[in-house]
Amino acid sequence: MRKTIASIIISLDGVVEAPYKWSLPTPDDSVEEYALAQLKACDALLLGRETYEGFAQAWPNITDERGFAERMNAYPKYVVSTTLTEPAWNAEVISDVAEVAKLKEQPGKDILIYGSGELVNSLIKHELLDELRLLINPVVAGSGKRLFPDDGELKHWRLRETKAFDLGVVLLAYERTT
Repeated sequence: MRKTIASIIISLDGVVEAPYKWSLPTPDDSVEEYALAQLKACDALLLGRETYEGFAQAWPNITDERGFAERMNAYPKYVVSTTLTEPAWNAEVISDVAEVAKLKEQPGKDILIYGSGELVNSLIKHELLDELRLLINPVVAGSGKRLFPDDGELKHWRLRETKAFDLGVVLLAYERTT
């Protein structure tokens, strides 16, 4: 069975909103290498509507020598939304998060989720998120949406991997416990 893996850029104070405004301004080759390997290990993207709309506007215009943009643009995308009606950018709309269980049963590699905090929380609530990868940036953003709401349920996760990157970003990868 395929796994759903959320990869989230997060600040020290838990902010996930608009990381392009506060994440490290200097590219870190070691983070970029990790991100490409992570993308290659998957063959589909699962996104919330807001993240999808931002990505769909930006990614078709991006190219790079490593092949990251090519994969981002070519992979099928599944967008969980009740309001999006005409997706583009190789996307299909899923109106109910429960449909993710059907995606997980299909053959293929794992399914990668970028950002999409509300979607991630919904997947956690429905026990449909298998792994949570937090890329913690050494910055205090100060304000913005945080990953977890104050009214969330207690959930336990098992640490699977840690990695410190060259410029101070730290990966904490957790897997769901059942």
